[in-house]
Amino acid sequence: MPFILKKYKAILGKKIQHFLLQDLKIEPKLAQKYISRARVFDQNQKPFILNEKINTNSIYIAEFEGHTRGLNPLLEFKDFALFDKPTKLMVHPISKNTKYSLLDEIRYHFGNNANLAHRIDAETSGLVIVCKNKQSEKRLKDMFIEKEYKKSYLAIVQGELKKDITIENYLEKEGENIGVRMKTSQKGKKSLTIVKPLNYNCKKNITLVEAIPHTGRQHQIRVHLYSIGHRIIGDPIYGIDDEIAEAYLNKELDDKKRYEKTGSYRLWLHANYLEFNYNNTTYKLFSKNDEILKEFYM
Repeated sequence: MPFILKKYKAILGKKIQHFLLQDLKIEPKLAQKYISRARVFDQNQKPFILNEKINTNSIYIAEFEGHTRGLNPLLEFKDFALFDKPTKLMVHPISKNTKYSLLDEIRYHFGNNANLAHRIDAETSGLVIVCKNKQSEKRLKDMFIEKEYKKSYLAIVQGELKKDITIENYLEKEGENIGVRMKTSQKGKKSLTIVKPLNYNCKKNITLVEAIPHTGRQHQIRVHLYSIGHRIIGDPIYGIDDEIAEAYLNKELDDKKRYEKTGSYRLWLHANYLEFNYNNTTYKLFSKNDEILKEFYM
């Protein structure tokens, strides 16, 4: 389990946040996070609230402790590293019950100060940048916020796409049965994706494309490709019946039924390339893309 309950000798009568900051030397942001997310307990396993005084001799903190399942960094540099994330792996735990995520490997390999510079969907495979320390974390996260990078994806889509296409429209929540589903509209957030066909498999009637997002909206590439009639193979949310999407979101869709309904056991979207400047050095980084190419050509 990634969250381990650790015991600490406490100081009676001291406010819990002061104890975390002054005595355990926990950073303010992390201390606040522990308390607000009910991860600090007294001896009776009752969570502390802000400004509550300690009334027991010991306290317990549910701390994240990374473990490995054998996933190693693809590349490693002084201040950051690169993972080639497999499909169906979340980058970050969504609750204390999440048994494994990419953050487990990050903390296992690089310690508790290491963190993600950005995120990709659990279904999407490919490149994820990892910051090894707080200084690189701030700089790399700012880089992604300010979009000071180039990024592209590979995807396998239904049908034949014959020429490059620029998809520019607004995205908003669909607002119907599937809460996470997005749609193109006349309002919402601006989005822009350039799609380039790379090869067409006439036997399967599928196209391998490069998708270059110039904005980073939720499900942007998936929605954009679906909106032009080229749904990504294996997509469990777009271009399928609501009951199948709901079964997927509720983790009730097995691989066999998913294959029957979506065309594959996984979403064929892969973060393939990243380019950025860090400390006056330009990095051009490619993922391993054997799996998606094998799926397309086999």
